[in-house]
Amino acid sequence: MRLKNKVAIVTGGSSGIGRAICHAYAREGAVVIIVNKNKPKNGILVANEIKSSGGLAESIQCDISNPIEVDALVQKVIKNHGHIDILVNNAGALVFKNIEDSSLDEWDTVINVNLRSAFLLLHAIVPHMKKRRYGKIIFVSSLAAIRGLSGASAYAASKGGILALAKSMVAELAGSNINVNLITPGFTATGMNQELRSNPDFMEQIKPPPSGHRLMQPEELTGAAVYLASEDSRCVHGVDLIVDGGVAAVQ
Repeated sequence: MRLKNKVAIVTGGSSGIGRAICHAYAREGAVVIIVNKNKPKNGILVANEIKSSGGLAESIQCDISNPIEVDALVQKVIKNHGHIDILVNNAGALVFKNIEDSSLDEWDTVINVNLRSAFLLLHAIVPHMKKRRYGKIIFVSSLAAIRGLSGASAYAASKGGILALAKSMVAELAGSNINVNLITPGFTATGMNQELRSNPDFMEQIKPPPSGHRLMQPEELTGAAVYLASEDSRCVHGVDLIVDGGVAAVQ
C-alpha cells in the first residue's frame, strides 16, 4: 500500500474526479477526508462506500472559500487524525457564458471556489506541513489554464491562477520537503460539466483530435493522483502532469 497511514484531504471529494481520487487513496491505505459544501449526503455516501470496502474515510462539510470554516476543517482533521500528509485541491466551479453575459457574482463564485479556496487551504495547512517537514500538495488544473476556453473566462482565469500559485509554492516549499505538483485532466465526464456536454459551442472546443482522444472517465486520473501523493514522487516538484489522451500534444 503506497499511502498507508497517510491522511489526505480531498476537496470536491463527493463526486467526479474527487470521488475517484478518494477511492483510489483509500485502496492505497490512506485515511481520506472527503470535503464538500453543497451535497453533504453525497460525501457521506462516498465515505460509506470506502468503509464498506475496508477503507478509512470521513466526510466533512465545509465552505472552502470561507477562512473560518477552512481553519475549523484543518483543526478538526488534526485533532481527529493527528496530522495531514496530502492536500488535493480539486473542488471546482464552472459557468459557461460569454464575458458580456456574465455577472460579477458568477465571476466571484468561480474564482472563490477554484482559486481563493486554494489560498485558504494552503494558508491553514502549510504551517502544519512545514513543522513536520513533510507534505504532498496536488492541484487539479485544466487545459483551460494553458489554452483558454471561450465562454468560460472565469474558469480559465482561475485555473491559470492555480498554475501560477502552484509554481510559486514549489519555490517556497521544496526546501521544507513538501512536494507541490499539478494534474491537468483532459475533458472528463463529471457532474460539473454534464449539462455542457449537450452544448455544441462547448463541445466544438474539446472535439477529439486525430489521436482518437475520447471523453475520459474520472478513474483514469487516479494513477497520476496516487503517484504524486506517494513516495515514488519524492523528488518531483512543480510538474504539471497532463492526463488528456493526447489533446494538448496535437492541438
